[in-house]
Amino acid sequence: MLGLIKHHWLASGSVYGHRKIAKDLRDLGERCNRHRVHRLMRSDVLRAQVDYGRKPRFHGGTPCKMAANLLDRQFDVTEPDTACASDFTFIRMHER
Repeated sequence: MLGLIKHHWLASGSVYGHRKIAKDLRDLGERCNRHRVHRLMRSDVLRAQVDYGRKPRFHGGTPCKMAANLLDRQFDVTEPDTACASDFTFIRMHER
């Protein structure tokens, strides 16, 4: 079984993981479970190539509009409650 797993892993260019290899083996008529394939791949240190993260791109639709810069960094106001300024460093963005 490990020989078949290694053959399919090398045939994929060392890209396929345990799910795709288990599907290939089932298509050949081999009785196997993806958990068993995963365990055998771990024991022989056969790892799938993990995809790289991509930069966010614009995929159509209406782009966001930026608000006008009304203060233009002139924070000295003559009347109260005319302009407000804030710091956004405290907002958690849930980024990795």
